Amino acid sequence: MKLPNLYAAQTARSWAYALSLVILTALWGSQTIAAALTVAVEGVHPGPGSIRVALYANADSFRREDRALRVLTVPANSSAVSVTFSDIPAGRYAVLAYHDANDNKKLDLVMGMFPDEGWGLSNDPSVIGPPRFEPSAFDIGEPTATTLVRLHY
Repeated sequence: MKLPNLYAAQTARSWAYALSLVILTALWGSQTIAAALTVAVEGVHPGPGSIRVALYANADSFRREDRALRVLTVPANSSAVSVTFSDIPAGRYAVLAYHDANDNKKLDLVMGMFPDEGWGLSNDPSVIGPPRFEPSAFDIGEPTATTLVRLHY
């Protein structure tokens, strides 16, 4: 009668435990934070139309609403409004908000360059020329985040 090799069985269990620990650690480490980002928009001139708030994840898409990560719309019926983007992965983002007074889903420009409707950016940077992503960018790394956008008319 052959006796079982207890050392081999214990070693196999140890390896199985170690492998399970490695797999669980890898899965845990790959989880990204799904944050809720609240954007408070101040300085709204209440009136017709809506406030459109676009969230951008990189410089290549910035100011191109059709390439925004997400866009939310709320009525422009008070001097301050807010929207909340849910399930946002951790990362670097920028926000552009504007008062779409005529509800045509675009920021109207005079001579193709100057905003004709109220507009604002996260971090409220000084702007000369077309706004860039980085001065407006901020990091999301917590389960909840907030940013403020002040509209300029």
